[in-house]
Formats: sequence, structure tokens, C-alpha cells
Amino acid sequence: MKFILRSAAVALAFAAGAAGAHVTLEYPAAAAGSSYKAAFKVGHGCGESATRQLVVDLPAGVTGAHPMPKAGWQLAVEPTRITWTAKGREDMLASAHYDEFVLVAKLPAAAGTLYWPVRQVCEQGSSDWIEVPREGQKLSDLKSPAATLEVLPGAGAGGHNH
Repeated sequence: MKFILRSAAVALAFAAGAAGAHVTLEYPAAAAGSSYKAAFKVGHGCGESATRQLVVDLPAGVTGAHPMPKAGWQLAVEPTRITWTAKGREDMLASAHYDEFVLVAKLPAAAGTLYWPVRQVCEQGSSDWIEVPREGQKLSDLKSPAATLEVLPGAGAGGHNH
């Protein structure tokens, strides 16, 4: 059963990231209650404009976030938000380049889908990757989907605790 759930989650995330036009997570599935490395993949700027800031809102139940510093970028850490801001124009992520913004956090104990709203601010303009599918709607139908993580039942789910 775990293999089927993981395969479905990976297929869902692959299909959602296939267009490559939005901010996605490197690892689309993780166990409930685990420590999770969230690597937000940024594949472009806003049109031709370079990315100067990335703002990630933590989903409900995600705790203890520790972001990875990036050379040339300033970090701001709030209880439910992590912000990376380029220190200068030369540090911005050019639209033609790819980069990752990483944090580690503890996932909630319950299985389910987590949506990570991400705001990508560029020299000119911004992209808000914040849309969440409504009941019966597919993630691939959204124009600006939030980064998605499928939280799978933890190793102890259905068993006994020690």
C-alpha cells in the first residue's frame, strides 16, 4: 500500500511539475511526522526579469523551519514565513538560470496534502504561486499552483507506538 501511495504522489507531483513553469518542491512526498528538506526549485524569473526575492509561507502544522543561507541573499525568518532577498542586483537570479531555496522543517503527524504558497518577486513584476485546487479540480488546471507535498502515513501509522 505504501508503494502505491508513494507512486501516486510522485506521479501527481511529476505531472504538476511537467510544465516547469512554476515553483515546485524537489521531493514531492514525505512521511508524516518526519523532518523534511523542502527544496523550492525556481526555473525562471518573471518574464525576462530576474528574481530578487522568494517568500515561502509554511503550511499549517509545519514547525521548526530552518532555512539554508544562500551567498548573496539575506534571510528573514518569521514563525510561518521564510524570505530570501538578494543583497544586490548582481546577486539576483537571472531569468535564464535555475536555483533552489532550501529549508528543513518538521511535518505534521497526519497524512494529507500540504500546499506551500510561494511569492516570487522580480525586478519587474512578481508571480504568486498560491493557488490550491478546489474539490474535484486538478492541480494541472491551475495557472499559478502552490508548491505541493504529499504527506504519507508515517512508519508507525496503523501500528503501535514505543
